Amino acid sequence: MRAGFRALLDAEDGIEVVGEAADGERGLALVRAQVPDIALIDVQMPVMTGIEATRRIAADPAPAAVRVVILTNYALDEYVFEALRAGASGFLLKDTEPADLLQAIEVVARGGALLSPSVTRTLVGEFVARPPDRATAPGLETLTPREREVTALAARGLTNEEIAAHMVISPFTAKTHISHAMTKLGARDRAQLVVFAYESGLVRARTA
Repeated sequence: MRAGFRALLDAEDGIEVVGEAADGERGLALVRAQVPDIALIDVQMPVMTGIEATRRIAADPAPAAVRVVILTNYALDEYVFEALRAGASGFLLKDTEPADLLQAIEVVARGGALLSPSVTRTLVGEFVARPPDRATAPGLETLTPREREVTALAARGLTNEEIAAHMVISPFTAKTHISHAMTKLGARDRAQLVVFAYESGLVRARTA
């Protein structure tokens, strides 16, 4: 599978594969040595899991700018939320079509989060039904009422345009509110904002 991904990516103009590893520990060492723009990491790997590798990448000042995309076998893998919480920018299914994989890499490289509204709704609906833990999500008090509202709506899977329509504001204003919220909370991207919203209790996942 790694060979297939590498062949696909190497054939694409503007993309260079700087290395590959068979386990999480080697992958982490490679990321630290090469500091790539993006790391595609399997959620389950020998020696060190993809989640732990992601957590260490996000916590290390040197490779902290590396954006992690988690690869998983199942759309509703129970580990996906933990991966996002650890610092991943999103996730892809291993059987993703080549064109979709390339587009996803472009999205993440531009600073976007690989977490579509439909994925957000499914993910939080199935795996985030847990009591809020405000100790792990400080910063709620720094948000203005408007910023709290847009954060909650983003966590429910609404796009900027849908948020704008709901709040009767322009999409640009909605985007500005989200950007301000991300800055205050230290969120790397929209995916991290979604995690914060659920961990802080700002929104609750359905339990049935």
